[in-house]
Amino acid sequence: MTLRQLHYATTLAETGHFGRAAERCHVSQPALSQQIRQIEELCGAALFDRLGKSVRLTPFGHEFVSRARPILEQTDALEAMIAGRRGEPDRPLRFGLIPTVAPYLLPEIFPVLERDLPTLTFAVSEARTDALLEALVDGSLDLALIATEPEPGGPRLTLAPLFADEFVLATDASAPVSEPVPLATLDRTRMLLLDEGHCFREQALAACAIDPEASRRTFAATSLSTIVEFVANGQGVTLLPEIAIRKEATDSRIQIHRLAAPGARRMLYLVWREATPFAPLFEQVAATIRPLRAAAPAPGRVAAE
Repeated sequence: MTLRQLHYATTLAETGHFGRAAERCHVSQPALSQQIRQIEELCGAALFDRLGKSVRLTPFGHEFVSRARPILEQTDALEAMIAGRRGEPDRPLRFGLIPTVAPYLLPEIFPVLERDLPTLTFAVSEARTDALLEALVDGSLDLALIATEPEPGGPRLTLAPLFADEFVLATDASAPVSEPVPLATLDRTRMLLLDEGHCFREQALAACAIDPEASRRTFAATSLSTIVEFVANGQGVTLLPEIAIRKEATDSRIQIHRLAAPGARRMLYLVWREATPFAPLFEQVAATIRPLRAAAPAPGRVAAE
């Protein structure tokens, strides 16, 4: 039995889905399935109950995974100790970002990281905040870019502030809006939001003082791009993070408005495990990202490209 097989088994246990586990392990789904079958043949018992598209640990699988996890943790710690003597890992840095940041900052971040830190390579993934923090804790991620501070009393993580990301109001181009827009004057019944689990949804609810219970009866989308299309068709309004304007507000049917003071914003952070031997390197990554705050276009209608 190999460490790679143990990693595949624990990842499948965490995701409960062969496709998502294969994606996280950077292998094809058939390859991961084959390795799981080999473990089960070696053990003479099933680790997982197959439930259509999902899987669930068997009683034997629970015991197997509980014993495999500390082995992998100790192996990671040993590899990190060895690599830490060189100051950087000998594998790609596993870097996770939330969906309301990844498509807007990645084009800005990576050319500069490649220029300033040319010996590094990255394996990039996208997930919601809770999944990124879990991956940091279990060692499947090295660092993450998030927009909320972790709850106090949780795992010991280092939080490096990057920059504040201001919110703007997006309406259809024909909406009669006077700027700057006080948040208190927004029609909450027309506010379009991301679905539950996105930290940006919670931040928008807080900024607009919308009752979370009432918000569950409103339209909720899986991406900002979907919301913006509804806004362009005159079916509501939304808040956007400023870093998203250049990508999401290129349609002439969209109009962007500044908010009246104090406005609303979120803080972006780079976060990693406190115990990592690569903390100085991750500080360099944070220092490289901080000046890259994407310049947003001026408020008002944005011409279509």
